[in-house]
Amino acid sequence: MRVAMVSWEYPPLVVGGLAAHVHGLATAMARAGHEVVVLTRAHPYAPDDAELEGVRVLRAHVDLPWVPSDTPLAQVISGNHQLAQLGAAILPWQADVVHAHDWLGAWAGDTLREAYKVPFVATVHATELGRHQGYLTSSTSEAINAAEWWLTYQAHRVICCSGFMVEEVVRSFQLPRDKIVMVPNGVDPTRFAAPAVVRAGSDSPLLVSWGRLEYEKGFQTLIGAVARLLGRRPNLRCAIVGRGTYSEELRGVARGLGVEDAVQFAGFVSDEELVRLLNEATCAVIPSLYEPFGIVALEAVSAGAPLIAAESGGLREVLSGTDAGLLFPPGNADALAAAVDRMLTEPGLAAKCQAAGSELVRTRYSWDAIAASTIELYEEAGARGREKTKKAKKPKGLG
Repeated sequence: MRVAMVSWEYPPLVVGGLAAHVHGLATAMARAGHEVVVLTRAHPYAPDDAELEGVRVLRAHVDLPWVPSDTPLAQVISGNHQLAQLGAAILPWQADVVHAHDWLGAWAGDTLREAYKVPFVATVHATELGRHQGYLTSSTSEAINAAEWWLTYQAHRVICCSGFMVEEVVRSFQLPRDKIVMVPNGVDPTRFAAPAVVRAGSDSPLLVSWGRLEYEKGFQTLIGAVARLLGRRPNLRCAIVGRGTYSEELRGVARGLGVEDAVQFAGFVSDEELVRLLNEATCAVIPSLYEPFGIVALEAVSAGAPLIAAESGGLREVLSGTDAGLLFPPGNADALAAAVDRMLTEPGLAAKCQAAGSELVRTRYSWDAIAASTIELYEEAGARGREKTKKAKKPKGLG
């Protein structure tokens, strides 16, 4: 099958978990013998047209025409024009299916669907309502929500990565449940192995957390837990990896609680550095208030890091009943501190979590299995699209 994927990010352009998801899915499909073309944004250290791991990656320069930085929606819409042009540039190659990832690629995906006359699949990785705890906080937020609704309406099939997200999409967009299919995220555990790195012991523990520095990721809860732990664990260190709009607020929280020396804001790091940190971590902590799936949880256990995660959204689905990590109520710094204490002191607990995590990744979340499920969905979307077209034709004798 020939697949055109539209994604706002693709390695080495990485903002959040979207890049990792699209890369894992695309390369697994290529390994299975499918032709995959990814249409994404340009990056200064990546060629505009290259074949990488069996996937053809085309990159659009979206910085012209100039759009003010305080109008992100206009920037995305303008950028989608350039992404759609890439789809025209590769003719006569033509996709059998177009797959857009999130609202950021909605316009280009829908344009290519119409141009190619092929099925259109959309993955909703998160929603604007979910990111803001059920509120639309500005006119931009309202517009993004509208774009998400439109994307799910235009698509023949909608993919969500967890049961939690299925319910959120049904509730947010009044979408028929039979239009949505749950296909989980995956992980390549070989990417997170670093056997030469020594894991920090409980006498000088290192907590590692990573992701976009936004309010909904809950890093403020982790900083609060560090403040509670330092009195009895003065050698404790915490590394928070990532960038985002909430960075300065988080630094202010650390200063206000007097833990700025114990909490390191590492900013953006390379994949190699993140893998090193996860393999050095005494515990990996995911404190998210909102997490549609929790691919970060799979990354942590792939690196062998004993895991502590908030019981939010997809994280709960991934970890409940698996023994792969400890869960705590989202936003509860006292409960997180207690979980860290337990992981550091309870004999055999960390090793039990590590073994269960490795088994979880091996048996449930391989990209090859997820790619096969997605290809089946493409075929179903084609059948659904043909049926929809058939019903839409004007009956003979009318007009």
